[in-house]
Amino acid sequence: MNDTEQLLAAAEKTARTTPRPEKYPLPAPLPAEGVARAEAALGFALPPLLTALYTRIANGGFGPEYGLMPLIGDRAPDGEESAVAQYLAHRRSAAEEGEWPWPEGVLPICSLGCGMYSCVDCRSEHTTVLLFEPNADEPEHAWYVDQPDLAQWLRSWLDGTAWYSEESEDEGADMAPWPDFSARV
Repeated sequence: MNDTEQLLAAAEKTARTTPRPEKYPLPAPLPAEGVARAEAALGFALPPLLTALYTRIANGGFGPEYGLMPLIGDRAPDGEESAVAQYLAHRRSAAEEGEWPWPEGVLPICSLGCGMYSCVDCRSEHTTVLLFEPNADEPEHAWYVDQPDLAQWLRSWLDGTAWYSEESEDEGADMAPWPDFSARV
């Protein structure tokens, strides 16, 4: 079993064994057609590890804080729209309503509360995970590099070392600003 397979197995075990309210069972995995619909709507391909999370474990509902949002389809139990709907709405509101620009190819995948999101840069070679923190004074100050890649982001959630984890010793650690913001809007 390679590193990716071990990581997926650990994520699946945690997703299936984490206690959850009875009225919010873990969603079923997303069929391949759902990923194809999502990619067609987004206009870009999803990274293989992100695709595997949605097609092998569940269409959202597990992960850090409020959990991964559904990729496509129904709202999450906390009322969040799907990741695809969120991305398209952010891109549209920036273009049509003069809202803060949302970077091309940056998919919000996990609500952290208070308007913050973990997002995957689907156009980066290493699937950088970004933190969107909307309480900044300017849009370019709202984006930070959370983890250099999706695998490390998952590991930090699973082992409790992520900045938002209660067990983390890095709470409040300074994250580097995302240097590609201006080039991607």
